[in-house]
Amino acid sequence: MLRILHIGVLAALVLAAADVYKIKFESTLQAERVAKLRAEIRRERDAVAALRAEWTALDNPERIQALARRHLPLKPLEIGQLDKLDQLPERPIDLVPPVDSFGIVVDADPRGDRPTGSILPAR
Repeated sequence: MLRILHIGVLAALVLAAADVYKIKFESTLQAERVAKLRAEIRRERDAVAALRAEWTALDNPERIQALARRHLPLKPLEIGQLDKLDQLPERPIDLVPPVDSFGIVVDADPRGDRPTGSILPAR
């Protein structure tokens, strides 16, 4: 009887040791995965920082001005190009009237009653 108990305890210890080893192995894999993800995040942050620096260089107003002078045939504004406001033509008529989508929803109330949020509905 005592021998069976010792064999059972020994089997339980072996199973517990195997379970602890499995947990340690899984935690090691998870730690490696976390380290890889942190390295990937660091690389992505570095890439974002490099792209921001490149964008800042490309967005430099002096650079854009130099490119505009080189590639666009712009001339200085002459006084004769300006006109007075009373000599401008009338604004054209809108061929398509603007759509009031919220007004359509409000007008869809079948009772015609439009209470606000501060008014309690009638019972």
